[in-house]
Amino acid sequence: MTPAALPIAAAPEPGTARAPDVSVCIASWNCVGLLRKCLHSLLEQPQGVALEVVVVDNASTDGAADMVAREFPRALLVRNATNRGFAAASNQAAARASGRYLFFLNNDTEVPPHAVRKLLDHARANPAAGMFGPRLREASGDVQISYRRRPTLPALLHKLSVVRWTGLYRKAHADYRRGSFQPDAGVRPVEVLMGSAVFVSREVFEEAGRWDERYRFGVEDIDLSTQVSRRRAVVYAGDVEVVHHGRASSRENIGYVAPSVVTGYVQYFRKSGVGRCSLFWYKLAVTLNAPIQIVEKAVEAAARWVTGQHRDANRSWATVRGVWAFMRHELVRFWRA
Repeated sequence: MTPAALPIAAAPEPGTARAPDVSVCIASWNCVGLLRKCLHSLLEQPQGVALEVVVVDNASTDGAADMVAREFPRALLVRNATNRGFAAASNQAAARASGRYLFFLNNDTEVPPHAVRKLLDHARANPAAGMFGPRLREASGDVQISYRRRPTLPALLHKLSVVRWTGLYRKAHADYRRGSFQPDAGVRPVEVLMGSAVFVSREVFEEAGRWDERYRFGVEDIDLSTQVSRRRAVVYAGDVEVVHHGRASSRENIGYVAPSVVTGYVQYFRKSGVGRCSLFWYKLAVTLNAPIQIVEKAVEAAARWVTGQHRDANRSWATVRGVWAFMRHELVRFWRA
């Protein structure tokens, strides 16, 4: 799969209107500084396409929506009164967008010049494909996992403390996390693209049923990749890069994100056909593991802090906060999922 040689889009003449080639859809919640960088990369650098940016703000409390209105008047801003979640906000953005192609972006990403054009070239050159995702990099330059396999129950069971200590399902988890990832593999079909940056035509997006709004935050990217792949290829475009700030938005809002992800996996497994009995035992294992994980990660955080590993200690403590939030606020929804 190689992009066709297409002319670079010229800017419209003053006073003329031109339908956008690509609508960038950003579901935003807090992280005002990172959102500013994201919008700057899209609107104040050349992208080589007629571009529209739609930001749906999920009731941010740090002034993110006001910043967009004040500093980026070219962006279309939608303000939600409550946090409706990533999937619902992304669908809102798509509904307001007017481009034939949709580029869904996290608010903690930065898009290098002409990256949007390269993704558009891939989509036009390969109309039978369904969805495209770029290579993701940390701001430090390290490559992030940009695609992976679909999750399985054994792979997720290995994440539980009581299972991980035994070594059970280690290979299943490794295969799911990194086993298939080859960052320099070029352009190739994959199973699941990371939802941080997803490029898809409106036709394919509607055909796949859009983002499933039953996912509050997390796992909806696995679901969308799965739905698209039923009819078309899901493609990793390794020759296009987007900077992703290491899930900074997720870590900043860990008390909301972590519990939602745990429930999201159950929703995905049920939707993909996993039986009631298997899901019951998985839910029981996750529930019983939660207090054990809190103790394990709290001890780990303390040990890391004492030894001067303050950054790693903060990550361990974030896990504690996330699991505690799951136990306090999410257990009922988790068991009903």
